[in-house]
Amino acid sequence: MNLATTTAENPQATTAARPADGKPPGPRRRWWGLPLLREMKADYLGFTDGLHREHGDITFMHIGPERAYDLFTPELVREALVDHADAMIRWQRGIEIFEQVFGQSVLVTEGATWQRQRRMLQPAFSPKRVAGYAALMRDAALDALDQAVPAGQAQGLVEMDALWTKVAMDVIMRTLFTSRASRDARDAADATQVLSEAAIREMFWPMTLPDWLPLPGKAKKRRALKALRGLVGRHIAARRTESADTPRDDLLAHLLALRDEGTNAALSDQEVFDQCMVSFQAGHETSATALLWWSRLMAEHPEAARRAQQEVDAVLGSREPGAEDLPALPWLTATLKEAMRLYPPIAAVMTRRTTRDITLGGWTIQSGAMLRITPWVLQRDPRSFSEPARFLPERFLPDAPPPPRGAWMPFGSGPRVCIGQHFAMLEMTLVAALLLQRYTLALPPGASPVEPVMNVTLRPRGGVRLLLTRRPGFRSGHE
Repeated sequence: MNLATTTAENPQATTAARPADGKPPGPRRRWWGLPLLREMKADYLGFTDGLHREHGDITFMHIGPERAYDLFTPELVREALVDHADAMIRWQRGIEIFEQVFGQSVLVTEGATWQRQRRMLQPAFSPKRVAGYAALMRDAALDALDQAVPAGQAQGLVEMDALWTKVAMDVIMRTLFTSRASRDARDAADATQVLSEAAIREMFWPMTLPDWLPLPGKAKKRRALKALRGLVGRHIAARRTESADTPRDDLLAHLLALRDEGTNAALSDQEVFDQCMVSFQAGHETSATALLWWSRLMAEHPEAARRAQQEVDAVLGSREPGAEDLPALPWLTATLKEAMRLYPPIAAVMTRRTTRDITLGGWTIQSGAMLRITPWVLQRDPRSFSEPARFLPERFLPDAPPPPRGAWMPFGSGPRVCIGQHFAMLEMTLVAALLLQRYTLALPPGASPVEPVMNVTLRPRGGVRLLLTRRPGFRSGHE
């Protein structure tokens, strides 16, 4: 996608006059909307950005029998996801695709089942509980970061994709299973990318053909599912054979100990497996993706990186960070939030479907309509963020005017906001601080501009390579 054509660098979008048919403006319907579907598949972010520029803040289109609306303001998004949350379910086709990997987990379920799961899981992801994982996160990151540049070298050209995947994988393995990342965990990390690419392809088809068919990509998908399910299944099986007296304080232990307040019932064996699957995959992939974009942006903006490094030095010196240090690191936190504004790991929220007629922005939206929400466009709107194409972390400092509610939504919004957002922010802040203690970051000579590619997560095409230089005088206790 050509970033020069995004909303951030075009005149402020306006909503056109209301057509006689009572529908918001949008692209003309031709050939059952199939040309629109092809455009979306080729460049979803560019397509939705173009909708906003050309047709305004709420748009309508027909694709086959579907009636689809795109919402492009924080007010419309909050109206849909918060005010009308009881009139929304997730798009069934998206659920079918994610269910292949995540089963009946909290990411997939609806209605009373989802409410029960969310209620039971919430305490395991509370800020207080998550803070207890800080030491595990730290230990996981230290091993990978201290070895990022080979011993005896002052500088190295580092594949940051591999580094952040290794860090995030070790973090989730330790916090979920009290286990270090091994070869099978690295295979599972590779499987995550395969499944992410398969999922986005399947989103544009009305059904998923059986995976046993000898079609392109099916064998890779089968191997990826086997690797991921095998890893999670082995760890759960091993835990169930342990003595009850073995002390455990990881996420799996909390999942096994959960009880419903009303019935005192535990999660079923399948629910434990499914929650581990979604915790494992979402818990490492989104964090690794956010850190990948953050590190690239810090290398591109050395002044912002120096300020973050000075803040880390002043607060921590050479000691390792803990959860209690986060309030004293506002600039570092702001750089992470600004990176997620420019490059949200989840650039398009799962489509919703209305279950009854509702009103959004004065428009009547019929029951059964699809609602699409794209943080990529929302977070680059100049009405919410001045100079939206620029990396300006000061937007997120504590004394800065806050953006409109719903304008920044890397973790979603409404009742289904990401349950792991506190986990993710703690992990990313600790890991970023540890990196800045040890290294300065720079772009290698001749580095090309990044091009975002959207699968389930938004990643840079071709990855990110950076020069990491050891900081004089800093020596980790893990070296």
